[in-house]
Amino acid sequence: MSDTPAITALAASGLDHEITRHGRVGSLAEAAAARGVEPRDIVKTLVVRRGDGDFLFVLVPGDREISWPLLRALLGVNRLSMPDKEVARDVTGYERGTITPFGSTTAWPVIADASLIGDPARRISIGAGAHGVAASVNAEAALTYLDAQVAEVTELQQ
Repeated sequence: MSDTPAITALAASGLDHEITRHGRVGSLAEAAAARGVEPRDIVKTLVVRRGDGDFLFVLVPGDREISWPLLRALLGVNRLSMPDKEVARDVTGYERGTITPFGSTTAWPVIADASLIGDPARRISIGAGAHGVAASVNAEAALTYLDAQVAEVTELQQ
């Protein structure tokens, strides 16, 4: 399998990372087992539309979900939406389920949930641009590299 733009971008970033290729999985638990991490350490990258042609990435730990009221308050907007899969692919270069800020066709702003920081040794597993391909990186180093705004924008899944 050839490298994805995300893998190329990670290599160029200088971040210490490890690529895992495990094929498609059917659940968060399966993905965590395949990657050798806890479900909370799998980070979903969601594309959110702030306005016409204005998007951002939200990094959400696997055991959490976006809190729309918290995210709207942080951004000072009344309305946010998730683009459909075609728009998401057009604005990132990645299919839904493979989206990552690394190597995206546009460097949209990144917002990371505050639960991702606090442990300097924590490694997270983030999508690497193809189904069943992920990158494990130090959480705080990756968020610094991505110039992520860190804020409380999620809640535990029900």
